[in-house]
Amino acid sequence: MHLQTPRLLLRAMRPSDDKDLFRIYGDPATNTFNPAGPYPDLAHAQKVLADRLRSCQRYGYDSWAIATQGAPDTLIGFGGLSVRLYGDETINNLGYRFATSAWGKGYATELSRFALEYGFRELGLDTISARVRRHHQASIHVLEKTGLRFVNEIHDVDNAPPSLVYAITQQEWQADRSRECG
Repeated sequence: MHLQTPRLLLRAMRPSDDKDLFRIYGDPATNTFNPAGPYPDLAHAQKVLADRLRSCQRYGYDSWAIATQGAPDTLIGFGGLSVRLYGDETINNLGYRFATSAWGKGYATELSRFALEYGFRELGLDTISARVRRHHQASIHVLEKTGLRFVNEIHDVDNAPPSLVYAITQQEWQADRSRECG
């Protein structure tokens, strides 16, 4: 499956994405706000990728591999919607990680807007949530700009301060879109 936004190409992740996943998630710069730190090696990226592919088979969706329309064979990030389990709670999680070369270009906002529309219109999700570290102002700005609102905190990483949880319901998303059009 290939999807696109005005500037981005989105496709399902595949096993051959392991080196790109490690390149992006193994980069300390992309993990500045991640208390778990960067991926330690390619084997770890391969395990995570296998887990993501199984999740996609189980739930019917997971994050996409992301390229630009101008360079369709070069992955600049991974992101979109995935199912995450936190204790007894299952959430539809909006997340993304871009290579540093893709920062500051509005790709996270463009991806997030598309993912919300896809999640509500195509997947029929009721609520979409996102976790963000308290000091990650750029991601908080993206979430708020795309309509998500702070709802609570979650202890999702051992021995680290809680993450902030932002969320938006399908009804809130529809109301926000109506205001934008009106």
